Amino acid sequence: MRNLLLTLGLVLITTIAHSQSKTFQLSSHILDISQGIPASGVPIRLEKMDTDKKTWSVIDEKVTDANGRISDFLNSEKSGNEGIYKLTYLTADYFKSQNIESFYPFIEVVFEIKDSKHYHVPITLSAYGYSTYRGN
Repeated sequence: MRNLLLTLGLVLITTIAHSQSKTFQLSSHILDISQGIPASGVPIRLEKMDTDKKTWSVIDEKVTDANGRISDFLNSEKSGNEGIYKLTYLTADYFKSQNIESFYPFIEVVFEIKDSKHYHVPITLSAYGYSTYRGN
């Protein structure tokens, strides 16, 4: 009985700690469809457009993890994330590291955040093509 209570206590503490962790409004994922694997180690730069000046400001830059993901762009606890954004996937070094010639040294995806919902912007990638969509 004591072990059961300790286990339930640990589960409760873990659940509370996890629920209090920061959440993020934007995530991305790269799937290398030519190999059928996630593209790990790819830098992705996030920029926001100043609509008055029509200029871009760098907000953040991260590198995809072993699963080809970045899950922590734009802290959702901060208000005012609405706007036009650009994700730049810096793919040249990814392909060079595999001795694969590619056509796109980087890929830019521009999109608009209009509310406080979560936005997932993934790409499927190959050396001579890519596709993107709004995921969940």
